[in-house]
Amino acid sequence: MDIVENYYNDDPESEWNRLARHRTEMDITLRALAEFLPPAPARLIDIGGGPGRYAIRLSQMGYSVTLLDLAEGNLKVARAQAEAAGVQLEEVAQANALDLSAYADDSFDAALLMGPLYHLLEAEERLNAVREAVRVVKPGGRVFASFINRHGVFRDATVNGMAWVVSDLAYAWRMMETGRHDNGDGFTRAYFAHPAEIAPLMLAGGLQMVMMLACEGVVVDGMEEKVNQLGEADWKAWQDLNYAMAKDPTALGAACHILHIGQKR
Repeated sequence: MDIVENYYNDDPESEWNRLARHRTEMDITLRALAEFLPPAPARLIDIGGGPGRYAIRLSQMGYSVTLLDLAEGNLKVARAQAEAAGVQLEEVAQANALDLSAYADDSFDAALLMGPLYHLLEAEERLNAVREAVRVVKPGGRVFASFINRHGVFRDATVNGMAWVVSDLAYAWRMMETGRHDNGDGFTRAYFAHPAEIAPLMLAGGLQMVMMLACEGVVVDGMEEKVNQLGEADWKAWQDLNYAMAKDPTALGAACHILHIGQKR
């Protein structure tokens, strides 16, 4: 995992700033958390939570949150941002999503796994990460897992630059067929999931699906700037509508990120 760890250590502010730009993704994810999490002050574990955007917000909502991440740089940002926000996270610790042995079975009310599955290239690794998250959650507890959608990667290219596709079509075809990004170009080593594989993976990991959402709803790259400029009242009205569309299964194929909400069986 050194490649991934180093990527985030090199620019630990990047994920914090990314979610400031991608307001729609964060808003829809927070709406889903508010709707499907147990009431505060439930005990949550945020596995691979990066610089703590969600952990800090959930702490502000009254939850007790343990934040784990592979990159110490991300955790340093999280500690500083938590202090600036005046919140106290239950724990901030460096950890690998594949090994949560420091935490007992059934010790959290819910888990967030909204990052690690992007970076596990092998199917067995992804399954192990899901099983570890499920293990530390109480029976009936929920796990919120995020995926980068394979189709969304190519849609992003149509807006932000096709060079990486047309310069190596063989690689683009391989990525489309396998989901693997491992040539060292641009984003760190990553796995981009096909929407149809998500529910079976989570079921094999011990989760019954509650809901899958398109984290951007119907907002696509290139539209975000205009959406972000909406005034507060218009923003809320739009996001009420967009959140409803995010729950429509037909939106999943065009999403950049997909959120799977599952309940421990």
